Amino acid sequence: MSEEQEFRDLIRKVRAGDQQAAADLVREYETEIRRAVRIRLTDPTLYRVLDSMDVCQSVLANFFVRASAGQFEIDRPDQLLRLLVTMARNKLLDQARKQHSSRRDSRRIEAGPSGQLEAVADADAATPSQIVSEKELLQAMREQLTDDERFLADQRALGRDWSEIAKEAGGSAEALRKKLARALDRVARQLGLDAFQED
Repeated sequence: MSEEQEFRDLIRKVRAGDQQAAADLVREYETEIRRAVRIRLTDPTLYRVLDSMDVCQSVLANFFVRASAGQFEIDRPDQLLRLLVTMARNKLLDQARKQHSSRRDSRRIEAGPSGQLEAVADADAATPSQIVSEKELLQAMREQLTDDERFLADQRALGRDWSEIAKEAGGSAEALRKKLARALDRVARQLGLDAFQED
């Protein structure tokens, strides 16, 4: 089997909710996502409150929910890497905006000895693959979609092309694609996938 076919099979399994495929994908891309985040995480105010793992987990959870709904058309590993790195960059930009716009004064956060932030992390915290593999997250996503949106997500998860779906459902392929993208954006906000947990 060619490398390209293996990758397509991996994406198909991820869309179907295969936990092993999700774990394989995380194992393959987590390091690159975290590296991209660390390179861009140069603002000391953000560096104090964010970690590359926080961003990585958020990106992967968001990706898997959207992938299971068929939002992404990914054929090659380099496309997936670009998508995940872009999602991570956007998460960092969103967090920077939040930190600067909400009258947050990160100077109030005292810098402690090195290693203190690592001690705060819960050793039993879920890994990205565990977050992704949770059926409850996908079920919660499905419950937030309307019947029409769920139909689109199901058809895309089956691997159907937008033009095929448009013939069956009516409307243009582009309009249906945008409808699902907007629905997934809405659900991601409702489920808190587009934001980091704040204490």
